[in-house]
Amino acid sequence: MKSSIFTCKASSFPSTTFKVLKEVKINIIKMELSITRPDDWHLHLRDGKLLEAVVPHSAHHFGRAIIMPNLKPPITTTAAAMAYRESILKALPINSGFTPLMTLYLTDSTTPAEIKLAKESGVIFAVKLYPAGATTNSQDGVTDLFGKCMPVIEEMVKHNMPLLVHGEVTSPEVDIFDREKVFIETVLSPLVQKFPQLKVVMEHVTTMDAVKFVESCAEGRIAATVTPQHLVLNRNSLFQGGLQPHNYCLPVLKRETHRQAIVSAVTSGSKRFFLGTDSAPHDRLKKECPCGCAGIYNAPVALAVYAKVFEEAGALDKLEAFTSFNGPDFYGLPRNTSKITLGKTPWKVPESFSYASGHVVPMFAGEMLDWLPSPV
Repeated sequence: MKSSIFTCKASSFPSTTFKVLKEVKINIIKMELSITRPDDWHLHLRDGKLLEAVVPHSAHHFGRAIIMPNLKPPITTTAAAMAYRESILKALPINSGFTPLMTLYLTDSTTPAEIKLAKESGVIFAVKLYPAGATTNSQDGVTDLFGKCMPVIEEMVKHNMPLLVHGEVTSPEVDIFDREKVFIETVLSPLVQKFPQLKVVMEHVTTMDAVKFVESCAEGRIAATVTPQHLVLNRNSLFQGGLQPHNYCLPVLKRETHRQAIVSAVTSGSKRFFLGTDSAPHDRLKKECPCGCAGIYNAPVALAVYAKVFEEAGALDKLEAFTSFNGPDFYGLPRNTSKITLGKTPWKVPESFSYASGHVVPMFAGEMLDWLPSPV
């Protein structure tokens, strides 16, 4: 019998093509999703040789990315942000259409004039709040938000400049697993009450407390990015089979109940949540050492992991909004017009990626993933 093609519709994913190979046998050839090219609304690219090694992975999958400013020294001025942007553009593959969206690193001494200059630059899209000591290269972060940064926040409201928040307190008496919850109660909730017109992104949310807070706020003013790791891993993943340094990130992985709450939120179709990988590369030797760095390098696998989560939740029809619509809509930017394909094609994640100074180990190194992204 001659082969023929027909299409079958399903509520949880776009059209899937089947092929009749024999009269009584139907074989699925390949499931493919074609979605608007996603953006990454929380990305660490580092600098120097490491930047050159990792930026192609993000550029291959994403149209734009919000670039985190926690370099050494941090990106605290418009001039520094513009120079860093040029370094990123020079490191991109030839003919890449990837656009870096720059941010400023908020400090106790940031001025309203710098915020005005950043807005006028046309290349800076947000300001990042790192509580001092909260994560990698955050030692220059804010020590007293309400005492030292209120004029800057007022200027940000004036220019509709979003504040991107690393939502953890750093007080040593607060348990590391409670730092996000306490931050919401003592910092973020009072801040949005004081400045109801301030746009805030709660970055890399990790708890049901954060989910509830974001959902309780006005849509369009408060949103959250969600990482691949916080959707598929819980704190057990740090210790299974021995200490797992490549699963260590900040905010740290939480209980399974929190992971489930985040999955439910992002697969619900809510516009308040969008893709932000928090892909954070470190050299292998800086991860596998007595005082290892926090950060998971997930850029090569992020879209495959997100697709897995939405598929398992029966929500593939909601994947495109999470990856490609909610972010630009919140930032007031146009959606991408190009497409990317996700094929149900098993592939093995490389064990590591080499660069001039060493190796970077990706999330799920050496493991098989089911979804393979490729540009259209």
